[in-house]
Amino acid sequence: MITLPLHDAVGPVARAAGRQRSVAVSFEFFPPRDEAAEGVLWNSLRKLEPLNPSFVSVTYGAGGSTRERTHRTIQRILGETGLTPAAHVTCVDASREQVDEVLRDYWEAGVRHLVCLRGDPPGGASLGGAYAPGPGSYANATELTEAAARIAPFEISVGVYPEKHPESPSIDHDIDVLKAKIDAGATRAITQFFFDIDAFLRFHDRVRAAGVTIPIVPGIMPVSNYQGLKRMAAGCQTALPAWLASLFEGLDDDPDIRRLLAASVACEMSARLEEEGFSAFHFYTLNRAELVYAICRMLGVRQPLKASAE
Repeated sequence: MITLPLHDAVGPVARAAGRQRSVAVSFEFFPPRDEAAEGVLWNSLRKLEPLNPSFVSVTYGAGGSTRERTHRTIQRILGETGLTPAAHVTCVDASREQVDEVLRDYWEAGVRHLVCLRGDPPGGASLGGAYAPGPGSYANATELTEAAARIAPFEISVGVYPEKHPESPSIDHDIDVLKAKIDAGATRAITQFFFDIDAFLRFHDRVRAAGVTIPIVPGIMPVSNYQGLKRMAAGCQTALPAWLASLFEGLDDDPDIRRLLAASVACEMSARLEEEGFSAFHFYTLNRAELVYAICRMLGVRQPLKASAE
């Protein structure tokens, strides 16, 4: 009987599951709209908290529409959990003075990590067209990052688009913008979600060749609702490969199978990226814990076992 080495006998997911924890994970949530949604959010936070994520981020809505709910959620995370919150901050619908006040308030409340983004106009990019800064507002994420770094020594994450920002003329322009954000104080970049791994790897190679050394963290979106994913992808011009559409074809009325497929796709992507040398992943949870929890287990990220009473 011939016993094959583990690397040859199984695929990347099983190899990842067989290793000790070697990756860092972070999770993104959005602020709840109502009491029922708040219950879902907090069940998800409690489920994922034992995985000891590097941080959890809480988003703003388009046009800053969820600003107050984001603040309340961040404050509750600080007060009721052991998680490290990363607050999203955007430029839209606020003057420089108002944004600066938000930044100071976060620092005084104990927030040490920000996600600085330009943000979409009210109604979202698909409805509002190209972004135009208001009078007296920060014009872009670079200016916002510079303001945050000036106000306090925050850890600052910024966004990148591995398939090009929808309003950018080129990838080279995007890389120049990223370098400007780093000069302004950014310490980490988190990607928009993607499904074309080769496109992401080419982007990463170009970023490194341009002299960028900060971590570039892949953003992973485990989505079981393909129709909803199509709408999100259209807004940020993320390519959806034909193989992904084929997987979900004919399953509109079968949510259980869609969830299994979503977990499988995200696991395969994460495991392959780990084999390519990536050791940190940012998961867009959509406030649902089960899929992300399962994916983390496949990557070897698990909560510590409780000691036996005996």
